[in-house]
Amino acid sequence: MAEIGTKNWYVVRAVSGQESKIKDHIMAEITRLGFQNEVEDILVPTEKVIQIRNGKKISKERVYFPGYIMIKANLSGEIPHAIRSVTNVIGFLGETKGGDPIPLRPAEVNRMLGKVDELAISVDQISIPFIIGESVKVIDGPFNGFTGSVEKINEEKRKLEVMVKIFGRKTPLELSYMQVEKN
Repeated sequence: MAEIGTKNWYVVRAVSGQESKIKDHIMAEITRLGFQNEVEDILVPTEKVIQIRNGKKISKERVYFPGYIMIKANLSGEIPHAIRSVTNVIGFLGETKGGDPIPLRPAEVNRMLGKVDELAISVDQISIPFIIGESVKVIDGPFNGFTGSVEKINEEKRKLEVMVKIFGRKTPLELSYMQVEKN
């Protein structure tokens, strides 16, 4: 049993795909019941994913742990019951039937929150700096100085297929992101 008055991190299991809506419902319920002082933070860890749709880069937030919401609170008295009663909340992670919610260990919290911070930082590396049809200049390798247009993008390998004119003929080159720059 957690000490009374201390706030620990817990994981609430929720219906996948509804995490941020459920987070808002939990907040509303906590506020309605006047338990704001007992709940410090509610997090839905997300990562930014860059997708390309119709040649345009679209940044989307994707839930990193689908079906889980992290909550830092002093879960005493009616609070766990209030959270469980929110629509689409399944329960607390690790709880036994009829038992108290089990807080996360500090190492787990640090790992999860570290992942959240890491995701916030790693956004720049995920983004695809080029779009198909864009004109680029080769800055490394045997074709240094040539210009061409991006034909294909391979996100996994971080490579581009660039069509360049060599002796008047179009030739496809496979180049890494680092070997070209925007023209």
